Amino acid sequence: MFQQKLTNLFIFFSITLLSQPFATKIYGQQHSKQLSFSEVHKEFPREEKNLRKWGAPVIADLDQDGFLDLLLNDHGFSIKVLWNNKGIFEKPYDLIMGDMHGIAIGDYDFDGNLELILARGGGSGSNARNSKLFKIDTQRNFSTVADFETPLHLMRGRTVKFIDGDNDGDLDLLNFAFPDAEKRGASENYIYENSNNHQLVHTTNLPAIKADGQKTLITDFNNDSIKDIILYGNGNIKIYKGNGDLSYTEVTAKILKKDIDNVTGVAEIDFDNDGDFDLYFTRGKDFEVGETFYDASRKILGFYTKRGPFKLDPLEAGEILNMENLQSQWPQKTLYIGESAYEYEFPGETHSGRTIRLVNSDALGFPDSFSEKGTYIGYIGNNKWMLAGDIWSPATGILHGIKNYTATANPEGLNDILLENKKGTFEEVTEKHKLFFKEHTAGITVADLDNNGYQDLILVPRGDLIHEINATIFLNMGAGVFTPISDHIVVSPELGAIGMGIEAFDYNNDGHIDLLLGHDRGKWHLFKNETASTEHHYLKVAVKSAPSGEATALGATISVENCLNKQSRIVGGTSDGYSQSFNNLIHFGLGTCKKPLSITITWSNGEALHKKVSKLNTQISLGSE
Repeated sequence: MFQQKLTNLFIFFSITLLSQPFATKIYGQQHSKQLSFSEVHKEFPREEKNLRKWGAPVIADLDQDGFLDLLLNDHGFSIKVLWNNKGIFEKPYDLIMGDMHGIAIGDYDFDGNLELILARGGGSGSNARNSKLFKIDTQRNFSTVADFETPLHLMRGRTVKFIDGDNDGDLDLLNFAFPDAEKRGASENYIYENSNNHQLVHTTNLPAIKADGQKTLITDFNNDSIKDIILYGNGNIKIYKGNGDLSYTEVTAKILKKDIDNVTGVAEIDFDNDGDFDLYFTRGKDFEVGETFYDASRKILGFYTKRGPFKLDPLEAGEILNMENLQSQWPQKTLYIGESAYEYEFPGETHSGRTIRLVNSDALGFPDSFSEKGTYIGYIGNNKWMLAGDIWSPATGILHGIKNYTATANPEGLNDILLENKKGTFEEVTEKHKLFFKEHTAGITVADLDNNGYQDLILVPRGDLIHEINATIFLNMGAGVFTPISDHIVVSPELGAIGMGIEAFDYNNDGHIDLLLGHDRGKWHLFKNETASTEHHYLKVAVKSAPSGEATALGATISVENCLNKQSRIVGGTSDGYSQSFNNLIHFGLGTCKKPLSITITWSNGEALHKKVSKLNTQISLGSE
């Protein structure tokens, strides 16, 4: 299967390049060689364990020192803070332990410090809790914010995002839950208004969704300066037009020509720099219960299961069975060995991936029945082993040295979709722009990696457990031409990981956009952009609150126009479905244009600022002081 994928990839690259004009083809090849990344280790201390993840990294200048800090969610374990000391990250600091999901950051009370809200999980419905708030000061101190006069709703928390939904300059809140069966279909997509005394007060709801359908993109598809909402994650996507008063009207059928399902991520990207935001939809399916993957040349088997009993076919591995990155979560994470089903004792914590070497004489036989839920392994003779069990939470693992295994059929990937914005309605242009990407795509981010003035696409496939996860980069060459780049090292090598989240930001303020990715059941990886370009320029704009002090930077629109084109960005824009970064250090690639440029910032309350800039390759600050 892997060899077939390589063949298909080669054919795809060949067709794509041959179908483009010769000048474009050469131009793309030159940029392929110039686009260069290196993985950062010394300046990026990380947990050297394979841990579960939730969504993409969250980026924000938490201490407001001009360098972007990180919040990393090792799902079910801890939320970690990494302070950025001028391009060198401190050792991760545990902010809070336990089951956390979405994260959002903003200054909702106008005190000059940032607040952070965390959506707490609900124990699959057994432990509903409300979201938790922290305040961060410029000295890097966290303090807990007390509940509001009327506390936020108890829920199985998933998505939190700050939004100025009524265009009054302050931040309201979207707080969406995984539906609780006890609610009997009542909506838990809560919308809170920021009141005069900065209480977040429940005002209304979006219609109810099913299962994991609360992933959210905040955008402005009709360019009316009122934020709109796209919901996805279960069934067909739904698009809600903002009415400017924290109410929303579903308009999906009016602006889409067909339904779109199996969406894993949505990114807004003005790929043609025409002033409105187009949409790129990543699509794919989760692993199926009992799905297995096998590489005969390397004798590696990967498996996935959840929600009940499972049993692999007998494993021919000889006298020793080597397992890598075995992950099963509480409360069924115990490993039982041999016919007696004695409990395997691990030397350390068991939340992260476990590496195990079993000798047949220590694991003889296999039980006839399971007295406890968990994973059972035993040697059954003739060089064969048995692996089975009964587990509720998703469980995965890698087995080495497995001979002659017949894996399950693996569902084919799905086509991603690019929609061009046509004055508030959308037209599919995927084929037109040769964005042929058919995978189970899991993550996406958008950034101008080569500073040529056009935003590129960086895509993360779900993967198949038994191979490394290699990101796919489509460089935007302008004029609607995307060139696939394969000679990069934006790769996570750990086996047993599932592709998940990626974010783009300039962590060391050198004018080149870097990439940070973290995959479920894997590690975090930071890749420094070392692309050498003497001809492409850039500008970074630190967007502050409005000059009047009556609107925060989050949600502001910033446009830059030079002799090459006009580009627009939204402060806080992200493709993460659950969380919301607050990157107010907005980066623009300027291409080869050396002439002065004009900047326009429009805050959510309508306040605007215009400025001419002649100095390039620098960072400027605009807004209130």
